[in-house]
Amino acid sequence: MERTEVVLGNVKGEIQLFSEDKKAGKMDISVIGKKLTVYHTEVDPAYEGKGFAKLLLEKLVSYARENELKIVALCPYVHAQFKRHPEEYNDVWLKEEL
Repeated sequence: MERTEVVLGNVKGEIQLFSEDKKAGKMDISVIGKKLTVYHTEVDPAYEGKGFAKLLLEKLVSYARENELKIVALCPYVHAQFKRHPEEYNDVWLKEEL
């Protein structure tokens, strides 16, 4: 059984994914004001190919929606998913102008 948890310190934190009580993956995040920045997504090699990165993304997005946050997608995986499915993520995606 998979479960996800959002673990935040003062600003920095993780979204953690557990499979059978073993940490299977995580996203490195920070929350400042109404911005949730996601830096990195990582899934343990033993759990690759099981859709765990997508589970982490779903938790990230639902957490942002519940807390009225906008996501800054610095993580290549999250950015790619947002670009591939803009209609699904437009409400939470904060597109930074360079």
